[in-house]
Amino acid sequence: MNAPRVSFVSLGCPKALVDSERIITRLRAEGYEIARKHDGADLVIVNTCGFIDSARDESLGAISEAIKENGKVIVTGCLGAEPDVIRKANPDVLAITGPQAYESVMAAVHEAVPPAHDARFDLIPPQGVKLTPRHYAYLKISEGCSNRCSFCIIPALRGDLASRPLPDVLREAEKLVAAGVKELLVISQDTSAYGIDVKYAEGLWQNRTVRTKFLDLARELGRMGAWVRLHYVYPYPHVDEVIELMAEGSVLPYLDIPFQHASTAVLKNMRRPANQEKVLERIRRWREIAPDLAIRSTFIVGFPGETEEDFETLLDWLDEARIDRAGCFKYEPVAGARANELGLEPVPDEIRESRWHRFMARQQTISAARLKRHVGKRLPVLIDQSDGLTATGRTKYDAPEIDGNVHVSARRPLRVGDIVTVRINSADAYDLTGDTA
Repeated sequence: MNAPRVSFVSLGCPKALVDSERIITRLRAEGYEIARKHDGADLVIVNTCGFIDSARDESLGAISEAIKENGKVIVTGCLGAEPDVIRKANPDVLAITGPQAYESVMAAVHEAVPPAHDARFDLIPPQGVKLTPRHYAYLKISEGCSNRCSFCIIPALRGDLASRPLPDVLREAEKLVAAGVKELLVISQDTSAYGIDVKYAEGLWQNRTVRTKFLDLARELGRMGAWVRLHYVYPYPHVDEVIELMAEGSVLPYLDIPFQHASTAVLKNMRRPANQEKVLERIRRWREIAPDLAIRSTFIVGFPGETEEDFETLLDWLDEARIDRAGCFKYEPVAGARANELGLEPVPDEIRESRWHRFMARQQTISAARLKRHVGKRLPVLIDQSDGLTATGRTKYDAPEIDGNVHVSARRPLRVGDIVTVRINSADAYDLTGDTA
């Protein structure tokens, strides 16, 4: 009997990608094959995103395409928390589940296409099936979020913070490193809140007690011999402790912190921490402890009620903070978000567009200056793509897909996953260029 074939679409953030990996691992463990195309597959699963309107539209489009090309479609993910929206656009979907509903997804798959499992032949690697390249992997440490930012509906979609037990996270990380993963990208909705929900419960790892806590997590991961990169870190006071690990070299000197804005008024309307002056002081102190620290962040311009003065405050703050990498989003209203109920004046589209361009121009200048610091240095570079003697990789200051690259010329062929020392010869606003000579 031929194994049933499932086509899979994964949309949204790295946290959703981890959900997809877990579902695919379950499918492969039960004997299902993963098809590259909808046409000819026995079933399609679409893991959706529903955070902003453009993401919802992309998800609904992917569902419609799957219905058209295959006809048998199961929908999961964040948009699955709004089944009425999905059924209105695509009434023929077989089943709809919310995010992290692995058992419900598998039950729907079993009903639509029963497995043809044969334990004698089905082999799954210990680390599970990954959708990332072999040399790096996302490590999700928790689900949900207990913050109540006015522009965000993640808690409504994914629930409050639910931390994974630390020994479970470390076992997964250990399997990944044993399988050849060179870089662990730690992700969640609020990484530095890890363990708060379980009161930093203790567990046993390698005959010693560890706490379900951000610091313990970073320290233990740093002992595994892989690059450890921390994403989605809110600037709680205890983050300062992890900077010491970065200075020691056990964790990459990289912080991904979603500051979102700098104006006190806008931050209060966003329901975000509003003392950015104190944040500037902490950034200065972090860089004193770990001088090569790279900080990336995300910002929103055009939030309802944002004035020109608020926006100028943001630009001034950027000039002082000297963030290494920054992403900027033009505000989009999200159905169900509290921001819709604040009664604030919407910022016109043309002003949002203008502010986005002004932000990006300012940050481009800052990024270019920050990158020039590396010219003349020899830096370790993790190779992501290779064409023999030319390759593209990343330093410890850059995460895959969202930050910059290093374009490398080499005297010997380089392989994907190699970590090589590169002499940096030049820099622009985003990337570095160098050679291994």
